[in-house]
Amino acid sequence: MREITEKKVKLGSATLAYFERNTHLKNIGPTLLFVHATGFHARVWDKIINSIGDFHSVSIDQRGHGRSQKLPITHWDEVVTDTEEFIEKLELENLIGVGHSMGGHALIGASATLGQSFKKIIAIDPVIPEPNSFQEQNSALFEDVSNHPIAKRRNEFSSVEEMMDRLRGKGSYGIFDSEVFKDYCKYGLLKNEEGSGYHLACPPDIEASVYSSSRTNAKIYDSLEKIRFPVLIIRAKERQPGKQVMDFSTSPTWPELVNQFENGKEIYFPDNTHFLPMEIPEKIIEILKTEIAEVATQFSAD
Repeated sequence: MREITEKKVKLGSATLAYFERNTHLKNIGPTLLFVHATGFHARVWDKIINSIGDFHSVSIDQRGHGRSQKLPITHWDEVVTDTEEFIEKLELENLIGVGHSMGGHALIGASATLGQSFKKIIAIDPVIPEPNSFQEQNSALFEDVSNHPIAKRRNEFSSVEEMMDRLRGKGSYGIFDSEVFKDYCKYGLLKNEEGSGYHLACPPDIEASVYSSSRTNAKIYDSLEKIRFPVLIIRAKERQPGKQVMDFSTSPTWPELVNQFENGKEIYFPDNTHFLPMEIPEKIIEILKTEIAEVATQFSAD
């Protein structure tokens, strides 16, 4: 097991936690930057990170999630800005960004501004839908976040084991890899500061705020044509017309997204859900090994 160091950094409007491995390899080869999906946390990447070889890596807890400051997300430009500021604050270079869902959206948006810091992005089913479905939501939707179904989910558990027992086999959790599922639960809880037991590291109302504001960053489309380095889109089962935004059995990603990049390519998994890193981590690991090796050889040649 590689040594993992938990750290925190104060940005302009949020304090983020992050987990760093192999700091001695920084600037020797590429740095891998992992950004998770809505409702998850940095440690959900552990199995993947531990399986792809020895590289300097950083995995972020996005605002409101994991060990980061508990702030709602009222506009998805906030996660883009957080990612930009995080990269600049830590002076990260030679980045291979790996983002899932909202994390892929955040990396793509940030890299349009900080292209010089990136070598490549692997965006796993990023939440960038077809443009005509992407429009500014009115503020009333966010103000009514308490009525969102996610806001009503159970928040407290007596132990990690209770959370695992309650979720195991339910809905999408039933298709999660066992190791990833264990990490999701183990690091997805925080001890109650007042009283006994644990509560979710991403509180239900904050997770609901992410979904309620998920169609607010329409300027993401302006970012796509600015990206010159390679971008790999890994896309799940295509969503059919009429499917709901909260349908995680299918992909929220615009099928034509890959064609918007100067140097884009796509790997399509027509039989898998939006939760690709949790459902098929071994396949994601093999893809990442190949993509990382292409960049790592540049350093060997130098």
